[in-house]
This record gives sequence, C-alpha cells and structure tokens, in this order.
Amino acid sequence: MLSRAAESLFWLGRYTERAANVARGLAVASRMASLTDELNAENDQWRSLLVAAGCEPAFFQHHREATEEKVVDFLIRDPGNFSGIIPCFAAARQNGRSVRTSLTVDMWSALSDSWTRLRHVTPADFQGEKLHGFLEWVRERVLLFNGAAMDTMLRGEAWLFVQLGTALERADATARLLDVKHDLLGGPSREVTVQHGQCQAVLQSVSGLRAYQWTYRDRIEPGRVAEFLILNREMPRSLAACYDRVCEVLELIAAGQGGRRGECHRMARATQAALHAGRIEDIMRGGLHDYLTETINGVATLGGEIEAFYIRA
Repeated sequence: MLSRAAESLFWLGRYTERAANVARGLAVASRMASLTDELNAENDQWRSLLVAAGCEPAFFQHHREATEEKVVDFLIRDPGNFSGIIPCFAAARQNGRSVRTSLTVDMWSALSDSWTRLRHVTPADFQGEKLHGFLEWVRERVLLFNGAAMDTMLRGEAWLFVQLGTALERADATARLLDVKHDLLGGPSREVTVQHGQCQAVLQSVSGLRAYQWTYRDRIEPGRVAEFLILNREMPRSLAACYDRVCEVLELIAAGQGGRRGECHRMARATQAALHAGRIEDIMRGGLHDYLTETINGVATLGGEIEAFYIRA
C-alpha cells in the first residue's frame, strides 16, 4: 500500500471516531447542565468538555467564557476547530475520497450521505431541544460507517489502517476524559449525589454505564470507574482494550509486510504489557493525573511513530 493511502485510511478512522466522541461528550454535558445547581457548581461541564476534547486553548482565543451556546457551536461547526463534529466529517470525507477505491460502496455512502446533510447544517438545527436529536444522529452515522466497514470491507491493509486510527483515537479520548475528572476519580470522597452524578457522566461519555453496572453489580464508585476505563480489557473503550487492539492491528500489518517492525510496535507492546500488569491501587498511589498525562503524551508519541514508520518512511 502507498504511504499516502495508508495515511488517508489511518486519519479516516481517527476523524470518524473523534466526531462520535465529541457528540457523546456534548450529549452528556447537556444533560449534566440541566441538573441541580448544586451539581453544576461542582464542575463547569462546558469547560471540562473543551479540555476533554483537547481544544480549550483554541476556544479561548476567540471567546471569553465557556457558555453552553458558544461551546456547542464551537464543538459542532466552527471551521477553525479541527476537533469539531462538522470539520471532522469534512476531513474524514476528504480522506475517504482520496482512497475511494479502498472503501466499499456502503462505507462511502455512509460517509458521503452524512456530509451531504452536515454541510447544510445551521445553528438552528442543533439549538435548544434539537441538540439531543442532532447528536444522536451523528452517533448513528458513525455507527453506520463502522458497521459498514465491519460487514463489507476486505480484511486487508486498508481495513487495518482504518482500525488502527480508530483504536488510537479512542485511547486518546478515554485518557483525556479521565484526566479531566481525575480529581473526582482519584481524590477524596465528596457529597454522594454530586459524586454519583459525575461518575455517571463519565461512564455515559463512553457509552459504558450499563457495562459498568453489569461488571460490578453494585453502586458506582469513583475508583472502580477509573479501574473499569483503564484496566478492564472487556470494555471496548478502556485503555487496556484500545491498546490490545492497537497491538493486534500492528502485528497483522507487520505480518503482511514480511515481519517488518519498528519503534511503534515496541512502544505499543510495552504499554499493553504495563496495562495488563497494572493495578488501580498502584496507579492511584502514584497519582492518577500524572498517570493519565503520561498516557496522553504516550498516545501522541505512538501516533507520531506510526506515521514515521508507515507513512513518512
């Protein structure tokens, strides 16, 4: 596969996953903002969402405060925000178009039809009561694209690079979300209602509330939420599960290229091994924020090593 095709497929996976993650975050922030004043005072949901999306500095270059209206608009349609939903779909479609022959008809239709609607979206389409419906539609479109890939795409290198981008982006999103809430998850106990609501929000942001309840069959506890989203390999969006997938895909790509491996393979395996052997007690003892900051930097470094080895080599 040509390096430019691998790059387009890799970023196609990353941008579609990013759009869905932002939609989930917006939906949860909107619900949390509608709760009691006491719960809202515990944390600024909208500013936290900007931090989790990795675009707080860009937002405050143009805005003085993180109000609901401004944050929603910024994270949905602002052309200067490359983590926004509409810009992500635009970038995904551009990358998909450059490798059109590698995609199936169903994949391209899901991507192209989504962009056809999104390019005409105005603030009136996602304001007020329309926001929830719009965000659900975004999530459904990404699920449709992922489902089309799962059901119709040949399991060759093109498939693998899309999967690699998706898994890496998912790991980054989970680490950022947890880092925003590290005081809640790794700090002292708080008022029960506040703590429970915030923990629910974290789990809902990764569509993991029911999975958590099924796993623990008990009330939600901050430490367990952190453990679930870092170390539980059965949870698709946990760091452990994401790195399992990254390592699996990298090994399959290497096998298809005669066993050629590089620094990205070593880094991914080292992180995977650390997650397999990790204990939440040790992570908390060393500082959850420091651990997640290191993880976020590690994901960024790994992404750079993947591109250096497969795309810019």
